Amino acid sequence: MHQCLQGATFHVDHLVPLSLGGTSDVENLAWFCPSCNLHKSNRLVAIDPETEELVPLFNPRMEGWSEHFRFDGYEIAAMTATGRATIAALALNHPRRIRIRLAEEKFGLFPAAET
Repeated sequence: MHQCLQGATFHVDHLVPLSLGGTSDVENLAWFCPSCNLHKSNRLVAIDPETEELVPLFNPRMEGWSEHFRFDGYEIAAMTATGRATIAALALNHPRRIRIRLAEEKFGLFPAAET
């Protein structure tokens, strides 16, 4: 998502939280929308809703977006257990996020560049 349509400033997130031994090196930092950052908290893993197994959350510094996700209309669809767990844990398909993606499309910002 784009910060300009969020209504809030993005947060710098420690992918591996300081509380779990992470550092403030740039390799461990990423921009998160406030909602994702609050949902992630200090977690590195979450439950895959399909298998009910604990799996790693998506790490944008170590993995490519398209390895785990794809767009299905305005929703984000999972391609892996990590994708499913991340979508569920961060509420990536919350109705508000769907509305933001609709607005992004009107500004030529959807779909976002996949990295």
